[in-house]
Amino acid sequence: MPISVTEQLPSHPKTMFDFDATLPLMAVQFLLLVALLNAVFYKPLTKAIEDRSDYIRTNETEARERLAKAEHLAAQYEQELATSRKQYQQTIAIAQQDAQAIADQQIAAAQQEAQQQREQVQRELDEQKQAAMQSLEQQVESLSHQILDKLLVSSY
Repeated sequence: MPISVTEQLPSHPKTMFDFDATLPLMAVQFLLLVALLNAVFYKPLTKAIEDRSDYIRTNETEARERLAKAEHLAAQYEQELATSRKQYQQTIAIAQQDAQAIADQQIAAAQQEAQQQREQVQRELDEQKQAAMQSLEQQVESLSHQILDKLLVSSY
């Protein structure tokens, strides 16, 4: 049977909020939506955010460890460099002292050799002088004898 416009539906008093069967149904739908969003969206998103945070923390920790290791190695290398500098400076100083000692020895040897050569030349000159003097004395004596002989011969 068709309902006419003039017929009225069962009436109950109308209020601003009607709490009938739709309210519990809307509450169940809301809870299902929250559960579905939690399972589908929030948990994976939260997991991704936590994974990213863990990744960042891990990288930051590794970076700090690498930085500490690099600083330690830099300090160690600086110390080794300082030690090496001291060693090469000592080596250079020793080499300079050795070179100076060798130069002094060579200078002393050269001076001694020069002195020996001077003495040798002086001896040779003295010998030549002595020989020349003897030769001159012999010539003087010979000439003296000749002069004497001529004088004696001319006086007779």
